[in-house]
Amino acid sequence: MLGRTPGNIVAVRPLRDGVISQYEVTLKMIQYFIRRACGNLFFPPRVMICIPSGITEVEEKAVLDAAREAGAQKTYLIEEPVAAAIGAGLNIYAPIGNMVVDIGGGTTDVAVLSLGGVVVSRSTKIAGDKFDEAIIRYVRRKYSVLIGERTAEAVKKQIGAVYDHPEAVRVEVKGRCIRQGLPKVITISSKEMIEALAEPVTAILDAVCWVIENTPPELLGDILRNGIVMTGGGSLLYGFDQLVAQVTGIKTRVAKDAVSCVAIGTGKSLDNLDLLQEGAINISRDKRSRV
Repeated sequence: MLGRTPGNIVAVRPLRDGVISQYEVTLKMIQYFIRRACGNLFFPPRVMICIPSGITEVEEKAVLDAAREAGAQKTYLIEEPVAAAIGAGLNIYAPIGNMVVDIGGGTTDVAVLSLGGVVVSRSTKIAGDKFDEAIIRYVRRKYSVLIGERTAEAVKKQIGAVYDHPEAVRVEVKGRCIRQGLPKVITISSKEMIEALAEPVTAILDAVCWVIENTPPELLGDILRNGIVMTGGGSLLYGFDQLVAQVTGIKTRVAKDAVSCVAIGTGKSLDNLDLLQEGAINISRDKRSRV
């Protein structure tokens, strides 16, 4: 996602599968965004790129190099949970603790923020893509039917659930029978989704619990009062907020417009661009939260 603002500034949403998959892909993506947002400008734009909190120093440098080669005058990086919190309407600059769980397509970032920065965080490459893979494996194992990624994603959006529905929701799924090699139609319920998604969901819950366990007590009190905010498309699975609340004992809610929170927060951060550090954000610092 991209946006154009006064002063030739471009906000860039990260790649779905983490920060980078290949350097050339990142370079071409940024070039495309700059052309779409700014057109042919005489002066090169300033660019803000949102990155997962678990990015490595090598990946960080690759993103900066790609932005420079794509034509950026200056490049600013912002961590995904920070952008998600801003997009969700949280005041991250206040002297209180806020906890965000951002479940995107390629990464899940769990972080506690205070005074404008990340206090403790954990990033894992278990998110929407892994949900799709888990559904594919489940259907193959239980029904001996092979379905594609698009079908799995459609099933996830229609009946994806991690908590019991008051009434089971069902959907017909078309695939290919592994034994006969012929097309086959099966019916899957939302209750089955709970079983299918158990493994990746448990991994995300482990990351949430890890962050809570490593949060300073004075900030943990704020989180108990204010609750946990979930963002990203993965948070829209039915009952995910209820499950987090049940496991942690902390009230949890899904942010408004959860899918776009990171992009919205990145755009809002452009208002404070002059206060941000250009280039690297010292990802090489000792992060106890890195997986």
